[in-house]
This record gives sequence, structure tokens and C-alpha cells, in this order.
Amino acid sequence: MLPETHLDLLDTPVVVTLATLMPDGSPQVTPVWCDRHGQQIWVNSAVGRQKDRNMRDRPDVTICALDPTNPYRYLEVRGRVVEIVEGPAAHEHIDQLSEQYFGRPFRTNTPDEQRCIYKIEPTRVMAH
Repeated sequence: MLPETHLDLLDTPVVVTLATLMPDGSPQVTPVWCDRHGQQIWVNSAVGRQKDRNMRDRPDVTICALDPTNPYRYLEVRGRVVEIVEGPAAHEHIDQLSEQYFGRPFRTNTPDEQRCIYKIEPTRVMAH
């Protein structure tokens, strides 16, 4: 369960670190936006990026959210991507995240960019 004491790190615009696994088992780490939906953490990316390929092929991930005012207060969530949503819902989600983080709609990198929501279910949670 995600602890009440650290939900602010997922419910406010904190850039989190997403760790995925490369084909050889080595870690790949990326800063991402996220939001929380109940006990799930949702991240958004474009089809074809390294983290997209990694999460499709190896759905075990870790998210680390650091408190921007105290780096010794953080939340580590180990989990699994249980669903990937493509299409209009994913584009709406990235716009919502952009509004939350920057106060404006998202500006895609290319007109044909396909977005995805990765729904992550926690399997282990550590709050420090």
C-alpha cells in the first residue's frame, strides 16, 4: 500500500525517476511525470522510446520520488506495468500532466507521436 505520509510526492508535480530494465538486464533510468489513481501510479511516454520498449518487454519497474525540500524523504515504489493504454486517452493524460506540471497543454515532439499510459501496480513500497 502507498503510505498516506508520502502521497504528496505522487499527488503534486514532483518529477520522479522511473527505472526500467534493458534487454541485458541492466537498469535504464529516466525522469518522468506521474500521477496517482488509487493505488496505481500512471506514467506517460511515446511509443518507440527506450522506456516504452522496456516496459512492454519487461514490465517490472521502480519509481523513486524525492521530496524537493528534503532529499532524505523519499518514496520507492517497485511495481509492475499491468496495463498500457494507447490512443486518445493517452493524449488527454499527457495534456493533464502538462497542465499540472507546467500550467499549459503538452506540445508533442512530432505531429504523428503516439502516446501511452503505463499503469503501474505497486508490489513493494518503501517510505523513508
